[in-house]
Amino acid sequence: MNSHADSCMSDIAAPVVRQFEAYNRHDLEAFLACFSDDFRSWRIPAETPSVQGKPALAAFYAEHRFNNPKLKAELISRTVVGNKVFDHELIHGLGEQPLENMAVFEVREGLIQSAWFYSANPQ
Repeated sequence: MNSHADSCMSDIAAPVVRQFEAYNRHDLEAFLACFSDDFRSWRIPAETPSVQGKPALAAFYAEHRFNNPKLKAELISRTVVGNKVFDHELIHGLGEQPLENMAVFEVREGLIQSAWFYSANPQ
C-alpha cells in the first residue's frame, strides 16, 4: 500500500482511536470530543437509532458505562474501508463473560458521525 493510502486510513481512523482510548480511561469529555453533534448509533438488528445526538450519547455513557469501574474494551482488530472503521472488540465488565462486538464507525470531517453495533452475545 502506498503512503498516501496509509495516511488517509490513519486520518479516517484517528477519531476512532481517540474514542477507544478515552473509553478505556472512562474520560467522558475526551470521548465526546470524537463525535459529531448529530451523532446517531444503532444496535443491530434495531431499525431505529438507540442514541441520537451528543447529549443522549453523554447521558448514556455517564449513566450506563463510565460509572462501571470494570468496564474495558479490548481491540481484536481494526479495519478501514472508505470512511468506515470496523472495530472487532471484546467488552469486559458488562457481564460474567466478555461481550464480543463489532463496531462500525462512519467518520466525516474528522468526527464519528454514525455507529452500528453488532453483538455476538447481547446483554
